[in-house]
Amino acid sequence: MTVQVIPAAEAIARLAEFSTVIDARSQAEYAEDRLPGAVNWPSLTSDERHLVGTIYKQVSPFEAKKRGAALVAANVARHIEREVLDKPKGWQPLVYCWRGGKRSGSLSLVLDQIGFRVSLVDGGYKAFRAAVLAELPALAQRLSYQVICGPTGSGKTRLLQALADRGTQVLDLEGLAQHRSSVLGLVPGQPQPSQKQFDTRVWEQLRRLDPARPVYVESESKKVGNVAVPEALIAAMRASPCLRLELPEPERVELLMEDYDWFVRQPDFFCDRLGALAELRGRAVVEDWQARVGAGRIREVVRELLTQHYDPGYAASIARNFRQYGTARTIAAQDRSMQAMGRLAQELTAVEG
Repeated sequence: MTVQVIPAAEAIARLAEFSTVIDARSQAEYAEDRLPGAVNWPSLTSDERHLVGTIYKQVSPFEAKKRGAALVAANVARHIEREVLDKPKGWQPLVYCWRGGKRSGSLSLVLDQIGFRVSLVDGGYKAFRAAVLAELPALAQRLSYQVICGPTGSGKTRLLQALADRGTQVLDLEGLAQHRSSVLGLVPGQPQPSQKQFDTRVWEQLRRLDPARPVYVESESKKVGNVAVPEALIAAMRASPCLRLELPEPERVELLMEDYDWFVRQPDFFCDRLGALAELRGRAVVEDWQARVGAGRIREVVRELLTQHYDPGYAASIARNFRQYGTARTIAAQDRSMQAMGRLAQELTAVEG
């Protein structure tokens, strides 16, 4: 048998055919981004890759290759022992590394010699990344979006969840970015994906959506936390029809108290995050907010954040950036509950359907 080398575009199209997708790069490279569903079998660990690189620069390429070969051989042996001994003969892996194929080639050669039908991604992850970036614009532009607009706390994310529960097509960019898309939107314990991984997540989601059906999406800005929404997608969203979601102010305050409950449970963390608003709102205002948070008057601070910070900025931004916002249809939930959002989602899908 011989290892089959296939272009990245073909590998993407055939992903479902492979028994396992194996990323032979280091743990750090894998963590930054990888092919959908890939598992990590490093030919060189992150520390070993650094060691070999140091030898390459400080001693010689020949010595580095010898050390690298020994490390790769040992790692491949461990992968075979741990992962492969129970695999049936019909198991068909897809293997890739960064670009040149040396790390993935070593693993592929051993698997091929065992008797498995092995495929190797030509150009590795670098070629996959290029294919993702090339496909994103067309994928984004082929869809029809319904953009849910509304000030902070109006329940946009809850409505998206209710729509998704009904089987409606939803693109949840905040979920993909693991961020609530504001200065205070960082979720404790949930680090954001890298830009590369966010792009891959968006690409993977867009590929699954049906162009014949509308896609509901929230009116995001160009950045969700530290990651940027692909340009073609944000352009398509900003040109699309809008829905204006309304919720009474008291309900909005309570919704934020629920959805940002870590600020309630961790007032010191809340005060720390409020510090980022000092340049915009003034140090005296922010220090007053921090003092009231420390005194347990969080609800007051949340209400003022809405009226003094979020609402004015959102109103100006949405009118400036979303072309069809001026003709948006107004929709309203009875309250902030998921039951109310579910009823609103039912009404929307009945109209669309």
